[in-house]
Amino acid sequence: MFPIGVDVDGVQREATEAQTSEAYKRMVAGLLGRRLMIGVDRLDYSKGLVERFRAYERFLEKHPDSQNRVTFLQIAPLSRSDVRAYSAIRQEREQAAGRTNGRFADTDWTPIRYLNRNFPHDVLMSFLRSALVGIVTPVRDGMNLVAKEFVAAQDASDPGVLILSTLAGAARELTGALQVNPYDARAMGNAIEMAFNMPLAERRDRHQQMLDALRRNDIIPSRCASELVVWLEACNRRSISRSSIRTTAHPLFSMRVNSSDPQ
Repeated sequence: MFPIGVDVDGVQREATEAQTSEAYKRMVAGLLGRRLMIGVDRLDYSKGLVERFRAYERFLEKHPDSQNRVTFLQIAPLSRSDVRAYSAIRQEREQAAGRTNGRFADTDWTPIRYLNRNFPHDVLMSFLRSALVGIVTPVRDGMNLVAKEFVAAQDASDPGVLILSTLAGAARELTGALQVNPYDARAMGNAIEMAFNMPLAERRDRHQQMLDALRRNDIIPSRCASELVVWLEACNRRSISRSSIRTTAHPLFSMRVNSSDPQ
């Protein structure tokens, strides 16, 4: 297994510098001091957004003291908007978010801010950095680099908590996350409550554990590069034809990878 990483230092730099952007300032001002949970995903069947909205609704129902004190920002840019099936999935998610908002919203509070648009990568990183909770709960997925970017973007002195689906590939590395079954609304609701109320010391410990894992696999690990060079040299020595090379896939090329902007 060759885990795909993120540029930890680059993400941290973008997250910090973009806090001067107008988009970031408007987002933070709109929170009115409320704690933030954030999700960033493509509008796609595999991302588990409806299940996520149901879990958040259950959290608000079970913990009424959190109502009007937290905000869930879900960014889900449109993908394949010309396909009828994706129009239907967009409508389903809008209805799920609307149901929660209609049930719990107040004159000065919208529980779910659901945005079908994209943002520049550096602005997204600043949003991730400002969140106390990051939620990545696909029902079927590859590596899911957004989870890693959330960890990398955090302020290590006061980091947020990652809630991560056990079905995401990143779950193998990010063992410091609160890992959940994305089909279990009760468990996800409990994880949201735990994340919002986790003591600082535990948040720091969990974050450091995950950050260490990211740095071991920063972008493309050097061991992958070394093994790839060895493999290519072996191919050259054996005078393998181009067609043979195509059928002799190296693990680095055959692994499943998702785009990180956004997933």
